[in-house]
Parts: sequence; C-alpha cells; structure tokens
Amino acid sequence: MSINRIAFYHIETLLWIARLGTFGAAAERLKTTQPAISARVRELEHHLGTSLFRREGRTMTLTPAGRQLVRESEPLMAGFQSLLHSAGDTAETAGIVRIGAGEIAAASCLPGFVAELQRTWPNLSLEIEIALTADLIQQILTGRTDLVFGAGRIAHPALRTTSIGAVDLLLLASPTTIGAIEAQGNATNFPIWSLSSHSPLYHIMKQAIAASGITSRSVNLCNNARMMIDIVAAGGGIGIFPHSMVRQALEDGALALVPGAMDIPPVEFQVAIRAGETDPLILHIFERAGQLDIRAMSTPLAS
Repeated sequence: MSINRIAFYHIETLLWIARLGTFGAAAERLKTTQPAISARVRELEHHLGTSLFRREGRTMTLTPAGRQLVRESEPLMAGFQSLLHSAGDTAETAGIVRIGAGEIAAASCLPGFVAELQRTWPNLSLEIEIALTADLIQQILTGRTDLVFGAGRIAHPALRTTSIGAVDLLLLASPTTIGAIEAQGNATNFPIWSLSSHSPLYHIMKQAIAASGITSRSVNLCNNARMMIDIVAAGGGIGIFPHSMVRQALEDGALALVPGAMDIPPVEFQVAIRAGETDPLILHIFERAGQLDIRAMSTPLAS
C-alpha cells in the first residue's frame, strides 16, 4: 500500500463520483475529462491495493472498501476545506460557483444577491443559468449546479432547502382584452398563457382559472415569463404573473386585473443545495441565501 503517493485530488475525485453517481458527472464537476477521472481512480486503487468500484452493466458502483473509504474521507475532507477557508483571506477566495434560478427569482432577489457575493469575494467566478425549477433540480442532482433558487416546495431526499418567502400572483390581461371579455361575457375566444406544465405556476394557473369560472379554447405554454407578459400586454390573451415582474406594467396601464378573478395563492420560493454538500464556501453562500426575502427584494419589470 503506497499511502504516501495518494494525493488530495485522488480523494476529491472519489468523493465526487460517490456524490454524483458517475465518472462523467465527476469529470464535469472537476472540469476535467472522463479518462482523467478513470486514471485517478486506477491510481488510487493501485496505491491502496484494492478495488474501489465494480462494474454492474453500464454503471459503476462502490465496493465495500470504496464505501468505507468514502464514509471515512468525507468528514476529513470537509474539515480540511473548512480549515483552508477559515485560514485564508476571505477576500482572496477564488473558484467557480454555479447558481441556477427560475426567471421570477432572477428578476427579483438574484441581482442584489449576486452583487453582494461579488463584493464579498471579488475573485470568485459565478456561472448563472436561468431555467425552469424542474430542470434546475436535475442539474443540481447531477452536480452541474451548486445552488438553486426554485419556485414551489422542493422536496427531494438528496437536497437541503430553505424558504426565502413567497411572491403574489395576479390574473392579468390588457385593458383591450378585458374590454372584449366584458363585451362578450366570457373569455372563450382568448387564449390563456402559462409557463410549462413542469412549473408550479402551471398548476396554480389551472386551479385559479377553474375557480374563477373562466373557460378558454386554448392554453398556450411558454418557458419565458417576460415573453408571455409582452404577449398578454399586446392583447394576446390572459396570463398569471408574479406581481414583482408586472408592477410597472400595472402602474402604466398596460396590464390590469381580470374582473371576477379569484384570489390566487402566492407561490413559495426555496433555495436548495445537495444534502451532502461539504464545501464551506457553498454552505456559506447557502446560509446567506436563506436570509433573503424574495418579496422585499422584488424589482419591477418595465413594460
């Protein structure tokens, strides 16, 4: 057993494979190639004199020796990373942190939060991706994202979450559309716009429409809330939108509440990281994110 030849990157590689489940995901997380990850595993197995993985079909699973090494290495690695983080100059902290957010969070609390992170860690590089919550959850589970701002309650045993408040939702249309609905007596000829069926807002929309007695010949889906707001403001139908994104359009008269619409329950927002996250920087950013209030930090969308 050549323990003196085992390097930090060997253990780091092993832990990321265990967390993310595949060599490919670990390679992406560590910004290297899958062959390089395989080579590190072979080196580690050679130095330890035992197999850490076994192939089962197309997947690689940990052997009993591999599981034991992972279990005993995780707290040591977390302690070492925490020690380095606390011993170094916080302002000099560097690295890449990947943040995923839904469009509503991106238009409300995310800008101020990102600015605060960059003031605290000027050498930190951020990679931000805007996507639907369902897609963001898959990204964080596979290690492609470190922290996620998502809509609705995020319930997954592999994730740790905290609430950052809720955003009010409004059923809106342009004044022209509302006038036509009132003249016609119903909204049958006017399409309803919603985010994808994978979004919590889709299900809220369906419930709100049913409760308000509104019927329509079509429900149109779009993965971009800003685009839907523009379409509805131009007279293209009816939509449910977060107040934070349409405040200015309401004030300018480009949008108005649909008469007779029932009160719509607000949508909660949560921040999530992997339940087994040990990186002290990610944990610290998560703690900071948990102190946000998305309602208080909302910013209007100009019409």
